[in-house]
Amino acid sequence: MGPFTSVAIFLTIWWTVLFAVLPIGVTSHAEAGIDKGDGGDPGAPVDPKLKKKFITTTLIAIVLFAVLWLVIKFGLIKLPDLPATY
Repeated sequence: MGPFTSVAIFLTIWWTVLFAVLPIGVTSHAEAGIDKGDGGDPGAPVDPKLKKKFITTTLIAIVLFAVLWLVIKFGLIKLPDLPATY
């Protein structure tokens, strides 16, 4: 697995994990009983805690990528040999 493939796979894992982590622990304005007034969406999160979610996403993605890398490295799953396209 080359460096470009590794980065592409890591980013795919990272984005997938981010979308799984985003809704965890979110309270909307409607659930909290806060009136948004005119023009506000009652479904908007009160405090999304994005920095914490990005850090959590990165840690989970690193662990998942490490497991995938080890599986490929030890030949449990072999990637097909793709022809070089120069």
